[in-house]
Amino acid sequence: MTKWQLQEAKARFSELIDDTIEKGPQVVTRRGIDTAVVVSIEEWRKLRDEKRLTWKDVLLGDGPRFEIPLPNRGMVKSRRPPVYD
Repeated sequence: MTKWQLQEAKARFSELIDDTIEKGPQVVTRRGIDTAVVVSIEEWRKLRDEKRLTWKDVLLGDGPRFEIPLPNRGMVKSRRPPVYD
């Protein structure tokens, strides 16, 4: 990835876009700190769509897993129902 200073990226925006299409993602820095990445629309769509889960995926088990501690059966004490006079 090529790094562009913000001022240079603004002044040569067309070249930045051309390099993004031809060479891949380009990093833009501000005051020497990596601040942004410019990617092509094809790359953006690929990244966006590959991480998107549908509700069906979650229900079928392809979604995230959470470890929730559950008590063993029979270990939970139940309360007696209230008695009303």
